[in-house]
Amino acid sequence: MARSLVIKVTAGAEAPERCNQAFTVAAAAVAAGVPVSLWLTGEASWFAVPGRADDLGLAHATPLSDLLAVVLAGGRVTLCTQCAARRDLTQSDLIEGVRIAGAPTFVEESVAEGAQALVY
Repeated sequence: MARSLVIKVTAGAEAPERCNQAFTVAAAAVAAGVPVSLWLTGEASWFAVPGRADDLGLAHATPLSDLLAVVLAGGRVTLCTQCAARRDLTQSDLIEGVRIAGAPTFVEESVAEGAQALVY
């Protein structure tokens, strides 16, 4: 069975380095052919909304919107159910390809055989 990577990012614009690092690792893994599931939680939830990733600027870093596009093209991006509800976000508010799912799905992905989970 192939190894997979489940990445949960909890940081948003308030912690741009930690946030960008999570997206960078996710995009690098996708580029390397690793199955990736990127979970947007907490303030990172806003990056599931069109145009919001453009708002995060970080010197000497690949733009967050570019990293997100890589993950969307080759992996899976999920917005936490509770995080979406707290921000009044519904599926119609999100970038095409982002799904909404909750803790049971995160746990299922994280404990799957060959999975490695990282939290930023």
